[in-house]
Amino acid sequence: MPEAPASPRPASRARSRAPLGLRQPPWWKSYRRGHFVADLLAGLVVAALLVPQAMAYAMLAGLPAQAGLVSCLAPLVVYALLGTSRTLSVGPVAIVSLLVADGLAMLGPLSTERALAAAALLALEMGLLQLAMGLLRAGFLVNFLSHPVVLGYTSAAALVIAFSQAKHLLGLAFPRDVLPWETLVSLATHVGETKAIALLVGGGAIALLALFPRVMKKLLARAGSPRWLRALAPRCAPLLVVVGGTALAYAFGLHASAGLAVVGEVPPALPSFELPAIDLELLRALLPAAAAIACLGFLESYSVAQTLASRRREHVHPSRELVALGCANLASACTGGFPVSGGVSRSMANAGAGARSQVASLATALFVLLTVLALTPLLRHLPRAILAAIIVMAVAPLLDLGAARRIWKYSKADGWALIATFVGVFALGVGSGIAVGVLLSLSIYLARSARPHIAVVGRVGDSESYRNVKRYQVHVDPRVLAIRIDENLMFSNVRYLEQRIPQLVAQKPGLKHVLLIASGINLIDASGLRFLELVSEMLASGKVELHLAEVKGPVMDKLERADFPARLGRDHFHLSTHEAMERLAPSESSG
Repeated sequence: MPEAPASPRPASRARSRAPLGLRQPPWWKSYRRGHFVADLLAGLVVAALLVPQAMAYAMLAGLPAQAGLVSCLAPLVVYALLGTSRTLSVGPVAIVSLLVADGLAMLGPLSTERALAAAALLALEMGLLQLAMGLLRAGFLVNFLSHPVVLGYTSAAALVIAFSQAKHLLGLAFPRDVLPWETLVSLATHVGETKAIALLVGGGAIALLALFPRVMKKLLARAGSPRWLRALAPRCAPLLVVVGGTALAYAFGLHASAGLAVVGEVPPALPSFELPAIDLELLRALLPAAAAIACLGFLESYSVAQTLASRRREHVHPSRELVALGCANLASACTGGFPVSGGVSRSMANAGAGARSQVASLATALFVLLTVLALTPLLRHLPRAILAAIIVMAVAPLLDLGAARRIWKYSKADGWALIATFVGVFALGVGSGIAVGVLLSLSIYLARSARPHIAVVGRVGDSESYRNVKRYQVHVDPRVLAIRIDENLMFSNVRYLEQRIPQLVAQKPGLKHVLLIASGINLIDASGLRFLELVSEMLASGKVELHLAEVKGPVMDKLERADFPARLGRDHFHLSTHEAMERLAPSESSG
């Protein structure tokens, strides 16, 4: 048989040594010319959704509309070249825009130019953090944001965003408040100044955004329309609302005659390609916001990318995603944009429209660029109430009360973490609210770890199964105390175990052996090892022997390095609970 060539292995090693961001994305290798039409259509669908959203999210961040359009261009191209998801659409998103607004609000009143410079600097700092996390493979840090904390944050953020846009929907004029509850107070104070025209335009836009996709889907399905039209038309609701609202405001002169607030002059938003001016004092002030946006932005992006990839049996690499998102934010910073991330609704729309690869994102960037060059002068009459309606409808799905109820029903501790995050965001602000949730989650974890579940087990009938004596009818031999500890042996719980084990031993006067079942133990640290040594010495003083069963390989390896099996006696280690029980207290049938 001929010998296999040796060249593939060195090539594989060379790829593994390549920097994460410079490896060829997987979609490049399998791209076919037949995918182009599908990608082009998907790019058009996402562009129709992205243009109005980008302007709306710029307003949410407290920035002019052109900043949102700029943030759509370079980041889309950079992520398309570096990202590992075939369908993730990168650009301005609601949650990140809210965090940007909070970060800028902490700096005090800012001019438009100063706000744009600070936002670009924030994108630069966020990009560097994500890039560093990716190169260091530190994506695991987002695991400290538990699902209840994230859900509490996103639900509160949805309401915070909606309340922040209420003043535009009602035609009110008051400065942005720092804390969400202050916004509620301001709304309640000024609600009597509501402008009917703004309420009519904003309410009509919300109704159209809610009803148009459903109605259009039914009409197109009945008409037997082609697939591409059924994919494109329902998602054009935001674009239709923008065009219709702008035309209405211009035709009737609503800004001058009725006092309807409009966007105003929108200069062509072409990228400037220059590094933001570095201000060390400003960098320090923005660092907490940049860290929060880097983690939450990656969490949102990776979650949707992984969900879409799993549907196609594809793989998304977390560290490379961090590098790609970091570079996308650096590109946004260097072109006058603000922090970006992967959008849930746009990515879902991209995949639903049939995108096969990131060529769809390149097409989206091209369509957005054409819109910027041709249509931005016409957007000066766009009512702010329209953009507010787009934002409110975009974040409405984030308020998931059903999931919150399920978490509360399943675990009250996790439910309290969710509630604490939710309330913390309203009372203390976004960053502090997340910190409260994370600290509470970690406290709950430490509390659970400090008092691990301990089960005394016995044999179920004549089987080889051993179960908790409190839950099953089992046989317990008085000579052996079989204990299962369902937690790692660590510094956080050894004090509790040092008190609990002697209590259990004292309840069995005829005891000869204590069998520690280690099936639930994945780690024994130095404190845990010392606990085993102390328990062994304590039992030996009462002429009772310590035995271990079902010790996992990695745990056994660490015990071997400490020479513990040799000191305890290798015959005191058993492969299974049943084998140990048959040796220590043989049944009459086996005897």
